[in-house]
Amino acid sequence: MDGTMTTTKSCMIKPAWTPATIGLMVLGFVVFWPLGLAMLAYVLWGDRFEGLARDAKDQWRGSPLKGAFDQMSSTTGYARTGNVAFDDYREREMKRLEEERAKLDAMRADFDDFLRELRRARDQEEFDRYMANRGRKTGDGDAAPA
Repeated sequence: MDGTMTTTKSCMIKPAWTPATIGLMVLGFVVFWPLGLAMLAYVLWGDRFEGLARDAKDQWRGSPLKGAFDQMSSTTGYARTGNVAFDDYREREMKRLEEERAKLDAMRADFDDFLRELRRARDQEEFDRYMANRGRKTGDGDAAPA
């Protein structure tokens, strides 16, 4: 060794027909067929995945849809129409709807708490009944009639 260090990018399993990839593919088909299919795709096209992802990102950056999605992700969630009166109306209505949703969420949480307390009370009643019946066992192991 000459003392210089080189870094290489390596994977445990390379996209090639090796005994390990074939075994994993067969095992994938045996366990759950989509896993085997994914392994087959990795073996066949795994060396191209990095380039495909880069090409897809490049195409998205140049897409006209990207601009539309970026506009919709503004602070209001919708792009301004240019009509100030309509935009103000829409913002007021969206705020009102958000407040209604918050009220509904609070009511749902209250109802969930009510159901949880109802279940706890029912469980407590069943447990108390069990404990009362447990003390009334007869000598042969049968419970006394209520």
